[in-house]
Amino acid sequence: MNIREIDERMSAIDDARKKEGLDPAEASRLEAEYAELIKDCENLTAHDKVFLARHRKRPKIDDYINALFDDFFIQRGDFLSKEDKSIFGGIALFHGIPVTVLGHRKGHNITESMEYNFGMPEPEGYRKALRMMKQAEKFGRPIITFIDTPGAYPGVEAEEHGQSNAISMNLAEMSALRTPIISIVTGEGSSGGALAIGVANRVYMLENAVYSVLSPEGFASILWKDGSRAAEACDLMKLTAEDLLKYGVIDGIIPEPAGGIHHDPETVYKSIERMIIKEFNSFKWMSPSDIAKDRYEKFRNIDMKVR
Repeated sequence: MNIREIDERMSAIDDARKKEGLDPAEASRLEAEYAELIKDCENLTAHDKVFLARHRKRPKIDDYINALFDDFFIQRGDFLSKEDKSIFGGIALFHGIPVTVLGHRKGHNITESMEYNFGMPEPEGYRKALRMMKQAEKFGRPIITFIDTPGAYPGVEAEEHGQSNAISMNLAEMSALRTPIISIVTGEGSSGGALAIGVANRVYMLENAVYSVLSPEGFASILWKDGSRAAEACDLMKLTAEDLLKYGVIDGIIPEPAGGIHHDPETVYKSIERMIIKEFNSFKWMSPSDIAKDRYEKFRNIDMKVR
């Protein structure tokens, strides 16, 4: 049974267990079957994790904001051009601490996904993100970003409006911001479209998230001229949380329930909450210049580990 079949069966059991008046014998049978399915989720391949990272029921940025923050106030626009809805963010309170929170927005259904361009920002989205982060630096607010994108939008209009410039500007500016930044890869993080809001002091990944230079399909198409070899590409790309922790690209892994976060998101929200509290405490006694230096050294050390 492959991961798609396991996921479909686990979801069907989740739905069945919610029904009222379920026969005790049937309930017991479903629990036993669910336990067996959980065992099948213990040794997932990289390709399995790509499937879970893209799962349609996986929580989106507004779910994380609603679960983790209070008094969220949305901010819109880059003050230069249009509002890009694929980047969502604003000001909020985390345990009473003012923070700036932002990330990619994919949408919960096809209508929302089309409205938010499937989480693929245009230059206006990255300029909006940078505007929010510069404002956070000005007022001393920590920044928390949620990464979940197949990449920056590759359309002609986006290129004409300065896509590469907007991404490179974010990379340069984020590297020197004098306020703490925590980034969390919650789904798929592909290419500069992900890194443009991921130059952080601490980078975490959910257990079944993936983070890479491009999609496995794109990798296979370039290397072998055959996008159908995506599963093979996943193993070569070293895109899982375990791989990236080993290479020092990320700082920690947030566990997910068997079969993916969508089976029990509340448990993962609590883990993220504890992580943010822990990291905020680590920054408490650091000066603004030390925070910027810490981020610089983090990325320099990644280069040394990979070499």
